[in-house]
Amino acid sequence: RCVEAYGLQQTAELLDQRLTSLWPGPRTAPPRQKTLHATLDWSYRLLTELERVVLRRLAIFVGHFTLDAALTVVTNGHVDRSSVFGVIESLVTKSMVATHPLGATTRYRLLDTTRAYALEIEVDAAETAALAARHAAYYRSRLEQTAAEWRTLPTGTERALYFADLNNARAALEWCFGAAGDVEIGIALAAAAMPVFVTMSVLAECLRWSERALLAVADRRRGSREEMQLQASLGLSLLITCGPCNAAAAALNRSLAIAKARGDLLNEVRLLGPLHTYHRRAGEFKIALQYAQRSAEIARMLGDAAAMATAHALLGISLHVMGDLGGARLELEAALAPGPTSPTSSTIYFGFDHYSWAELALTTTLWLQGYPAQATARCHQAIKDGERMHHPVSLAIVLNAIAVLLWIGDLDTAERHLDWFIARAESQHLKPYRDLGHGLKGELAIRRGDAKAGVEILQNCLLTLHAERYERLTTRFNIVLASGFAASSRFAEGLMLTDETIRLTEARGDVTYLPELLRLKGSILLKMPKFRVADAERCFTQSLEMSRAHGSQTWELRTATELAALWAGQGRSDDAHALLLPVVERFAERLDTADLNAAERVLATLSELTPS
Repeated sequence: RCVEAYGLQQTAELLDQRLTSLWPGPRTAPPRQKTLHATLDWSYRLLTELERVVLRRLAIFVGHFTLDAALTVVTNGHVDRSSVFGVIESLVTKSMVATHPLGATTRYRLLDTTRAYALEIEVDAAETAALAARHAAYYRSRLEQTAAEWRTLPTGTERALYFADLNNARAALEWCFGAAGDVEIGIALAAAAMPVFVTMSVLAECLRWSERALLAVADRRRGSREEMQLQASLGLSLLITCGPCNAAAAALNRSLAIAKARGDLLNEVRLLGPLHTYHRRAGEFKIALQYAQRSAEIARMLGDAAAMATAHALLGISLHVMGDLGGARLELEAALAPGPTSPTSSTIYFGFDHYSWAELALTTTLWLQGYPAQATARCHQAIKDGERMHHPVSLAIVLNAIAVLLWIGDLDTAERHLDWFIARAESQHLKPYRDLGHGLKGELAIRRGDAKAGVEILQNCLLTLHAERYERLTTRFNIVLASGFAASSRFAEGLMLTDETIRLTEARGDVTYLPELLRLKGSILLKMPKFRVADAERCFTQSLEMSRAHGSQTWELRTATELAALWAGQGRSDDAHALLLPVVERFAERLDTADLNAAERVLATLSELTPS
């Protein structure tokens, strides 16, 4: 009758909901089939007393559970493991417990209707508390034991087997911090569960439970390993969801202080990753470099390959930002080199995945060094990898790839993935990433020629990012905004912003962008109503010198192209050709990029102007 009324699929869904326990059966049915609740009553009475006890205890599990979990949690002094094993098999045969394959294992579950019925049965309060305590302790132990395994798996699909217990961990946390719970177990369980919450991007829950557990940390637990983990999880969640706020810094620094006080060098070096990220996002690049240097110092003392890989990644990122592209590449390639304890898959500690971050920085480094084909291939692979990951770092992966694609000039591909990026950031409530996505939307508009719309988007975006203290992409966005001002004939505003950004980069230390800023300043000076040719040429010369010092062939190519065009207009075609041709020829990878195409057009013009 229900199938006729609701259809097979809807009936199946309703059967798995608690409300169906009162569903009326056919009027002609026996009394035991008048409602689903009556059917469950009848089935329950047919069970042996031991089967009833086991069924009631199995109801503590939320969703799927393993046989090991059942044997550990259900067993006590009155019910031994061998008895439970046989009873579960019997309950499966009687359709009171369902099986579900997951990977190479079999999991069990009670339908919600059966579970709701079992939970309504009154039992001794002491027995209930003891059962809940065993349940919470089991999942604390389970999460602690599997932490080293799931951290090395790069995708949500591969981690599913390990994260299938998360609903039970949630339920256990609710009990632990409830009126009749065990706070001590709850603190340890929260410390074990928070890295999973971060990795699965359920950051609101991570914030909730890390804060709740930290409130419960008594004096005897202050400075413990659990507090260290909880503070790190709190700080990381705040950093991802709110940006580099003071509360995030306080939590991360407290976690680091605990590691130092405990003499825990391995966790100290692991915590330097998120702290390095915090200061980079806040635009405090010189402080970030200090954390990178400290990580290298600790890694050398430990002689640990994984710690050394993290240190190489942090140093490489800092050197990249500070203009030492050759040094950055050496460090980043060392971070990515396979070793005995540093697999080529990601390993995530306190939210920092050294492999992915090193990949991001190396992609940008290769682009700036003049390897567009390698950078493009890495961008496409990074996007593919990022879109299949279920972790906040996946958004950073895609963001970086989009940014490089915009530089390359592949605007269509960048736009397509930018829409995915913004949608994912919004669905995960990651406001800073969403704001960065809108900033790249503004850059895309300017690069497509819609300067008015792009300028407005970027101005609003920068106001928001400044309010969030998220400054990592400020220099890039300022460069694009200044070029948008110039394209809109707002030359004075563009020049003022460029000068301001030059001063900012020199003060903060992110001088990788200085050659491009000097080139842009020279370009704007040439477009102003009163040409300032000498000043522009001086800017171009400084940009070339700095590009060569940094090892940035891409910035050198852009500047050489503009300076060659200027000299051509002054009748200095030979000088222009001698300047530009060697720069173009040094590009071993002749990819169809916007910069190389612009240089080729200038060279073609110079060939026409130069006598044969």
